[in-house]
Amino acid sequence: MSSGGYTPAMAAGPVRNQPICTWREGDFVQGFAFLAKKEQRQDRKGNAYLHLELQDASAAIVAKVWADSQAMLGRFEAPSYVAVEGMVQRHRDELQLVVRRCRAATDDDRRYGFDEALLVPTTREDLDVLWARLLSSLDRVERPPLRRLVEETLAVHGSALREHPAAKSIHHACRGGLLEHEVSMLELVTKVCEHYRDLDRDLLLVGVLFHDLGKIRELGTMPGNDYTREGRFIGHIVIGRDLLRERCAAIPDFPADLQLLLEHLVLSHQGTREYGSPVEPMTAEAMVLHFVDDLDSKLEQVRRAKETASGFQYLRPMGRHLFLGEPPPPAPLPPEAELVEERLPVQPALPGLLPED
Repeated sequence: MSSGGYTPAMAAGPVRNQPICTWREGDFVQGFAFLAKKEQRQDRKGNAYLHLELQDASAAIVAKVWADSQAMLGRFEAPSYVAVEGMVQRHRDELQLVVRRCRAATDDDRRYGFDEALLVPTTREDLDVLWARLLSSLDRVERPPLRRLVEETLAVHGSALREHPAAKSIHHACRGGLLEHEVSMLELVTKVCEHYRDLDRDLLLVGVLFHDLGKIRELGTMPGNDYTREGRFIGHIVIGRDLLRERCAAIPDFPADLQLLLEHLVLSHQGTREYGSPVEPMTAEAMVLHFVDDLDSKLEQVRRAKETASGFQYLRPMGRHLFLGEPPPPAPLPPEAELVEERLPVQPALPGLLPED
């Protein structure tokens, strides 16, 4: 594979400092991103290339650095912030960036638009609105011991819950992702309880609050949301059960029967032992919690996949192909655009990128 020559898009000038979610096939882009992954791989002919994963607050995109790219000479490592230049192409109905040049971002780049806050993957929802929706849903809890459990849990862990990702990569892997996931589930289980009136709504609402709360200690904060040592050794399910036990122990005479049912909700929410739950759901509420959790995480995966891909795509976490819709029509070239010579120079918009040959 090749990093390619000059194109009409290059001649027209780069798209500079625009969110990844706005990039379109054929765009020649320059800007800043968070480099989440950098791996050296080989193509079918044995040629070395770099596989990158770039992110900003709006989206993520896979990037390739082919052997003939100037970016092979750049100094940049993951995880870090980088200045990057390249061409957006479509490969197997999925957008990817063919990187032409790349280097580590520096403090001096701030005058050219570098801002870490714009590069941290963040929920598309307003955090203050999400928090208000969380409080509104949990205000439906009626039994006094459970209401106190909710209030004291949010007092202790609310700030982490508000900012934390819900996963490293599969779903809601962004700042505020855990809050977005929990709010969605709280509102879903409320609707399920309106239909199936024999369900214990209090238990389900509190179960949603605690089911992924262990993520605040299993994962680091964004953007480098890697697993902590505790997360690797123990996992969020058991950590979440331990957090539940701590908060129940802080409430005098907390009902043992309620605590046991809540612990079961946390421990069984992954559904099967194959997916990490030490026990499988054994109550109606545990089944609902598992199904709603699974539904919300899967639909979020589909939504994110649609941002950069179309047609039939294999979603590895689901182990199947999904149809993500028809690809958008290619953007028309401006009438004056013409093919340019391979060696036509392009002036870099970002100082410090490798000079032209």
